[in-house]
Amino acid sequence: MKIGLYPGTFDPATNGHIDILGRAVKLVDKLVVGVARNASKKPLFSLEERVEMMRTEAAQFQGAAEIEVRPMTGLLIGFAEEVGAQVIIRGLRAVSDFEYEFQMTGMNQRLNADIETVFFMADPRHQAIASRLIKEIARLGGDITPFVSPYIARQLMEKIDKNA
Repeated sequence: MKIGLYPGTFDPATNGHIDILGRAVKLVDKLVVGVARNASKKPLFSLEERVEMMRTEAAQFQGAAEIEVRPMTGLLIGFAEEVGAQVIIRGLRAVSDFEYEFQMTGMNQRLNADIETVFFMADPRHQAIASRLIKEIARLGGDITPFVSPYIARQLMEKIDKNA
């Protein structure tokens, strides 16, 4: 069984994230979506909320591959080993993403040469989308519906209203 790991903070999940997820399930029998606990990014949503949102978003792809969404802590390569992943799935939007991912892939390769990293280029419609920008647009009263699903838009607006 080919197992892939798609890690991310997903705070919140964007149409770009979901596009990568939908493409990744075509490559593996099972896709584990690892929702990262990343305090340095100061997420708006709790880890539990982000896991639940990703479960809801990923449900549309069940059947294309088995999908498991779970919290991820610690070192990426350690989590990949824990879930039995042979492949780590990453998305690239811009050259700046590539520089960071290039370094991370090199380090992961040194830690475990048996786990490959596969990159998906962002669909051109999604290249400018970033979770931090979507949160800022929402906080300032802008329209986020072109960038996230209706479900995520509702969750984000409720969260912003609660924190206002």
